[in-house]
Amino acid sequence: MLSDLGPEMTAERDFAQTADVMLSALMHSTGAREGVLFVFIEKPAMLNSITAQGFTLIPEPSIIPLLPRHVHALTSLQGAVLLAQSSYDTFLSANGNVAPELFRCVAPLKVAGRLVGVVALGRREGDALYDEEGLQYLDLLGHYVALAVQNHALTQTLAQRVGDNLRLMASLHGFYDNTLEAFANAIDVKHINIHGHSLRVGRYAAAIGDALGLDSNDVAAVRSAGYLHDIGKVAVDKRLFGKPTTLDAEEFREMADHTTVGHQIVTGVQFPWPFVPEVVRWHHERADGSGYPDGLLNEEIPMQARIVGLADTFDAMTSPRPYRERISLGGTLSEIVRNTPQRFDPAAVQALLVQLRRDAVGSNRTPFLENSAGQLAPSDIDHLAANLQHKTSSGRLYLT
Repeated sequence: MLSDLGPEMTAERDFAQTADVMLSALMHSTGAREGVLFVFIEKPAMLNSITAQGFTLIPEPSIIPLLPRHVHALTSLQGAVLLAQSSYDTFLSANGNVAPELFRCVAPLKVAGRLVGVVALGRREGDALYDEEGLQYLDLLGHYVALAVQNHALTQTLAQRVGDNLRLMASLHGFYDNTLEAFANAIDVKHINIHGHSLRVGRYAAAIGDALGLDSNDVAAVRSAGYLHDIGKVAVDKRLFGKPTTLDAEEFREMADHTTVGHQIVTGVQFPWPFVPEVVRWHHERADGSGYPDGLLNEEIPMQARIVGLADTFDAMTSPRPYRERISLGGTLSEIVRNTPQRFDPAAVQALLVQLRRDAVGSNRTPFLENSAGQLAPSDIDHLAANLQHKTSSGRLYLT
């Protein structure tokens, strides 16, 4: 019986089928014609049937709530025990949807001393009494069945926890997304010329991250960092946003301080993504060290900051400012490619071009650009991508 049961218990199939096979083996070893295989649930304490056989009428699932004394009695059992009218209440409660009187014996299923389930058997063939030999067989097989029941319970618990965590993450991401969109709008409220900038940067950064192959959690992270990248501008004098000429050195320093002020604002906030403060501080850093506030070089700048920095530059150039008109999409991309890899990350720029090409051929489920006016032809984007590839490979040609 053991040699037959082993392969059945490890077969790749639904656990309900395996439970049927295990219960059949337990019943066959004892001559029982009725039986139920229960899993033990700790909180609230109860027995919940996995499978039942032989009973004419029995609820599915059968549930037996347990008081602490029932749990203690079942856990203390050293093996299968016969039930009598005087002992039903010792092991089983009558408050469930199945009467304990249906059962003639119970066997605890334990792993390392912990109760994981119970086998409850009803009448035997010909209503014969259970004998000592049959109960020994039940105990022997029960050790193996207990392991299978425990593994199933652990898998179910893990799956439930993963599912709960995913639902929690989804709700948290939704909450953060909605809340940070409101923050993004508040950041840009100082002047009409930058309305929507932070929202667009967040969405552009998310799209670039998606084209780079980031997972959904990291895409949500760069979107949120993009929403907050300019939060330090709440402390910048409003007059600077509407100045129709280039900022002088002192004004530029005051404007540039929004990176460090923003960093101070978000540092210590418990975001789901720990790099948000770094992005807020370093989204104006550039690969050649010409950025601010810390003059970082190349790999010193986190990839998330490079993505948001590119998205920020792209939106700033394609949006009107008090001191200039908006730059065309073609002109913006040409300038960005010209400054790559000296200032911008080549992979991020390539991802930007990928999203714009998807727009151009209509394959983006969500358009990258809100306004398709002035959109480039796919061939123009391909030409820019070829230039980018030539620049990043330093013009080297490879022969095969």
